[in-house]
Amino acid sequence: MIEISTDKNRLNINVIHEFLTETYWAKGRTKDEVKTSIEHCFCFGVYIDNKQIGFARIATDYVVFAYLMDVFILPEYKGKGYSKQLMKRINEEPILQSCKVWMLKTSDAHKLYQQFGYTELKHPEKVMERLLK
Repeated sequence: MIEISTDKNRLNINVIHEFLTETYWAKGRTKDEVKTSIEHCFCFGVYIDNKQIGFARIATDYVVFAYLMDVFILPEYKGKGYSKQLMKRINEEPILQSCKVWMLKTSDAHKLYQQFGYTELKHPEKVMERLLK
């Protein structure tokens, strides 16, 4: 049985950093950058017997907009439905219920997120981004 918590004091920065630094979206992110990103976001830790096995963070204003990032379940725990449980918990979080616009970026988990209402942009011509090196 897993536990999903929003208590940042329980997060294992080493586990989060070690996983993220090997991903396509956060390769090379420093431990200090991971700490800063956690400090400024609403976070979810996923635990089995108090051992952290997953994570997600949301940049949000808690009223209008929420951006889902850094979602993962450690490889040895994949395929057991834990990511679905995490996404369900995120969608049901009371403090985020007024957010009407949710976004994320993914290269490989479209099927997971589609189960929770995410779609391709309805009006991509209205969305812009600024990428810095």
